[in-house]
Amino acid sequence: MDSWEVGARVAILDTISQYAHAGDRLQLAELAATFVEEGVLEIRDGATLRGRDAIIAFLGDVPASAEEGPGGRGGAMVRHHVASTRFVSVSPEAARVESYFAVYTAIGLDHFGRYRDVFARVDDRWLIQHRYVSVDWTAPQSRFASR
Repeated sequence: MDSWEVGARVAILDTISQYAHAGDRLQLAELAATFVEEGVLEIRDGATLRGRDAIIAFLGDVPASAEEGPGGRGGAMVRHHVASTRFVSVSPEAARVESYFAVYTAIGLDHFGRYRDVFARVDDRWLIQHRYVSVDWTAPQSRFASR
């Protein structure tokens, strides 16, 4: 593996982490900044959002409950765990990446699924051009169930 590819893989993993951490803290501008300007967030059986502003508007509408304890979402605790990231293809300008995710809230395991991402190199960063989110299971009491 060439050094440019090692650097690309590390930068992509960093972007994936930035997305998860920003989402947990409801820092939506920071989360949206992990996408290219006209990036797409597509949710299976749900919304397809184009552009950072649309992503911010959609995610800002996620229901929050102050009853769930301390944390980043109006008192609600949310923690994304991303694992088993697999690089399907990597070129100097684009990459296809797949990951599993699990989201924990005060109820415990809230929902889990898969990300299918297309990344684009933008200057010295790797940003999400298209993220397809497939939620495979959601707890019945999840506040995200209707998303």
